[in-house]
Amino acid sequence: MQIKTLAIITSQAFSLANFRGPLIRDLAAHGIRVYALAPDYCDKVRAAVQALGAEPVDISLSNTGMNPLRDLYDTWALARCLKRLRPDATFGYFIKPVIYGAFASHLAGVPRHFSMVEGRGYAFEGRAKTLGWRRKLIRHGVAALYRRALALTERTIFLNRDDMLFFQLSRMVTNDRVARIHGIGLDLDHFAPAAPQLTPLRFVMVSRMLKAKGVYEFVEAARLVKARVPEARFRLVGGADATSRSVPRRQLEAWHEEGVVEWVDRVHDVRDWLADASVYVLPSWYGEGVPRGNQEAMAMARPVITTDWVGCRDTVVHGHNGLLVPPRDVPALAEAMLSYVHAPELIVQHGRNGRLMAQNLYDVRQTNARIFSALGLVREPLLCADPVPPMPARHKATVRDISA
Repeated sequence: MQIKTLAIITSQAFSLANFRGPLIRDLAAHGIRVYALAPDYCDKVRAAVQALGAEPVDISLSNTGMNPLRDLYDTWALARCLKRLRPDATFGYFIKPVIYGAFASHLAGVPRHFSMVEGRGYAFEGRAKTLGWRRKLIRHGVAALYRRALALTERTIFLNRDDMLFFQLSRMVTNDRVARIHGIGLDLDHFAPAAPQLTPLRFVMVSRMLKAKGVYEFVEAARLVKARVPEARFRLVGGADATSRSVPRRQLEAWHEEGVVEWVDRVHDVRDWLADASVYVLPSWYGEGVPRGNQEAMAMARPVITTDWVGCRDTVVHGHNGLLVPPRDVPALAEAMLSYVHAPELIVQHGRNGRLMAQNLYDVRQTNARIFSALGLVREPLLCADPVPPMPARHKATVRDISA
């Protein structure tokens, strides 16, 4: 069935313009009527979505938490909304829009539903054998919901191969209903390359200040490096969340006052902070999709130090455009930083290589073409060249262990 109207379902309105803007614009230019369904519109975001060519639609859908009665009501209300709009297809991203969007689309009789999994998230953090019974119960519950929802989904799009393999091994999705792209795409003209700052060397981490993003590891590695190279600078850029999973604001302020790192709260435009850096660092052990910060740093010709972990490893060829370190390994992270201190010429070389990789993998025009292919809007096959060699056996073992 040809798609003439498409309802995009999300649980965060700001992401429509920030992360889906070029896709919405391309869909509208393709002659498709786009409904943008989200629960938390403000006037600014609503105007931005309208300017992209979509029609904002308010829905009820919580972004976090598990309240079965609330989620059941939201699914029923979403089904009523879709029945009124009568789209030819729906496209959900983020966990609740993927799961409850599939159920609501089925209840509303929408002919086609597509999903995008941008990362595993909190439910699948950690290895199964180390979890308590509550976390295991949540994991099994979310997996069961995914399994039923994705059975109603025509195609599920993944950002990295680890996640795709994880969902396949866990039998949450069948092999003939998947597609993979590299990240959500960047406007490479917007994230233009800039000469790195080399005197003094400056390491920056741009992220939400979640513990699992590796914030504590970044700070402790900074201590080790500054003990040997006092002039090196370290900067954290990003806001703290009001959850137990976030580094407390008072801790970030204490580090800033101590001088071990400079902390900058939420910023509107990360380009200035990337331009003022030598090396980008993300020591994450979070359930990443493909970290956008890594992509932005590569586009601006910054080498990337990140973990040999889900999603992160997809962005770095070790020794080519950056360095990979084991997750939660502070000494290894510090040594990786010192590698650039001792050989600053690698910063320019690895940064240049990263920019070329970004052009090959993360150009939003190519990404949108892959999504169009996955949605069946074009006849060209889904092209997805790998930035790294085939997954080593140890990575597959890690994926199996997590899914156990």
